[in-house]
Amino acid sequence: QQRIGDTVMRMSASSREGEILELNQITVRVAGTDVVKSTAELIEDALKSHQEMEDVAVVVPLELLEQAETTRMMFMVFMGLVAAISLLVGGIGIMNIMLATVTERTREIGIRRALGAKQKDIISQFLVEAAVLSVVGGITGILAGVFCKPAIVWARQFAESAYPQTMAALPEVVRNVTPEIVPESIPIAFGISIAVGIIFGLFPAMRAAQMNPIEALRHE
Repeated sequence: QQRIGDTVMRMSASSREGEILELNQITVRVAGTDVVKSTAELIEDALKSHQEMEDVAVVVPLELLEQAETTRMMFMVFMGLVAAISLLVGGIGIMNIMLATVTERTREIGIRRALGAKQKDIISQFLVEAAVLSVVGGITGILAGVFCKPAIVWARQFAESAYPQTMAALPEVVRNVTPEIVPESIPIAFGISIAVGIIFGLFPAMRAAQMNPIEALRHE
């Protein structure tokens, strides 16, 4: 068992000649940049518990760590913008579908109002329909996210074999990105999709509820 500062001789199985090596450093690789500092602190505490290791220092490449953290934050901001734009586009799509539905069902709305349906009943009806559209979209998005992970892994492996130079030029954070499905995020994402549908479906529902029953019955 060797320690830091010891000199050892490494022998190969196929040769009688050896190579003199000095153990002067140990390189530690961590799972991610977010645990670098905590890992360094644990190593320092472990070294301090041994008196013969007092002259050993733990060196953390702060510049590389900061660069990796900056790249990771930029990537997260970019993905956040993509998600926000996707929600906005999806909400506008739901609103357009509901507005077209209101126009096509004008006579139905007039008949319901003539039979005694109140404005809140019309609003509730169209909000429920908007929520159903959101539920379908949310389930589709969750399933797409689950199957997206193996697709991205396959695409990265293909790019590394087909375009090795291009992949090597990318930051390490981008090259090693691997999507992970966090179970706690699934109900949150599902709830957000329903909320977006209800919010963007409120305007068509209000428009349907405010129709004049007589004019709605005359609509063809």
